[in-house]
Amino acid sequence: MIALPAAPRRRRLGLAPMIDVVFLLLIFFMLVARFGAEATLPLAAPGGAGDWTGPPRLVGFAPGGALRLNGGAVAPEALADALAPLMDAPDDPVILRPESGASLQDMADLTDRLAGAGITNLILLPEAGAAP
Repeated sequence: MIALPAAPRRRRLGLAPMIDVVFLLLIFFMLVARFGAEATLPLAAPGGAGDWTGPPRLVGFAPGGALRLNGGAVAPEALADALAPLMDAPDDPVILRPESGASLQDMADLTDRLAGAGITNLILLPEAGAAP
């Protein structure tokens, strides 16, 4: 009679490496997931302001927080006070226009400042001198 070789023993899969992989995946997804609500900037479309009423309210913002109201320089702290005589109500539209080199952070600081003063109806125009 011919002796057959013994059947190889079945190897059991190690549970520890699988647990390590599961924890690594868990850590990865926890790091890349976004939790909580993201801050948004509510801006009206250029044509969404409806019929324009009242004096112009054009706020230009430049790098570093420099502001211009209707072409004249204004300090960031005095912007709300300078806009007050030009507005009938807090929901009157205010047009924001970035100047050359202005960053998104400059716009976010300006919208936060205006929101703190109760001004929420904002219209964002393209950069001054930019092609349409």
